[in-house]
Amino acid sequence: MDKKFISTPSRTKEILETFGLRAKKGFGQNFLVDPIIVERAARESHCQGAVIEIGPGIGSLTEQLAIYSRHVTAYEIDPDLPEVLAETLKDYDNVEVILQDFMDIDLGEKVKELKEKYGSVVVCSNLPYYITTPILFKIFEQGKDIPYITVMVQKEVGDRFAASPNDPQYGALSVEGQYLYDVKKLFNVPGRSFNPSPDVDSAIIQFRRREDADLSIDLEKFFAFVRACFKQRRKTIYNNVKDYTGNAGQAKAAIEKAGLKPGQRAQELTAAEIKRIYLSL
Repeated sequence: MDKKFISTPSRTKEILETFGLRAKKGFGQNFLVDPIIVERAARESHCQGAVIEIGPGIGSLTEQLAIYSRHVTAYEIDPDLPEVLAETLKDYDNVEVILQDFMDIDLGEKVKELKEKYGSVVVCSNLPYYITTPILFKIFEQGKDIPYITVMVQKEVGDRFAASPNDPQYGALSVEGQYLYDVKKLFNVPGRSFNPSPDVDSAIIQFRRREDADLSIDLEKFFAFVRACFKQRRKTIYNNVKDYTGNAGQAKAAIEKAGLKPGQRAQELTAAEIKRIYLSL
């Protein structure tokens, strides 16, 4: 293609000026202006079949996903952008832009529909910082048929998801993500790669669904228990579980039944060990 990709700074500037657009803080908008990063994110997302994108903006990442995949379903919440995307992505007939809040969709049903038609479904997205965690947990809980989630998030959030036990960043987010996925950070993205440039750096992280993840338990209840275990980081696992159950004897018995010591702290324990305590309860 001779034309410039949407993600080049000059093309982004031209689109914003043509449509009189500015990034809207309320929607957490920052437009990616680094074609190398955008192309690499799409290429490494395993998006050969169908891919779901949340918040396509003016289409920087969408364009690359359209090149690498059979079909892109992009959910956009800003009513001003579908018209823009119809123009910026007019060369790609495999993109469907839906004006709807991703948090309101029936993800399981959509994944089923796309999987039947295109064979596989992944998620690849530059997530708005303000709603990163709720979006990911919706995918965690409703996207059991999504083998890969590749997302750009605030670097600090990425570090927390990828942290190991005893790392300073290790916490409830780490356990919740790692219970279902192998998590790895692909690469960092400096603030200058965006227009406007945020004050913090970002990271692209990838979640690969674990085949051994036990989906028979109620994830919502289990994740609530995980958060309770980390509620007071300085407290022992015994004290946090005791606060959760309201029963000291039950808390101590559950921890010991799980083969762990009441004096340990949650940040020392793997997702599998915390699950053992949960099941012991």
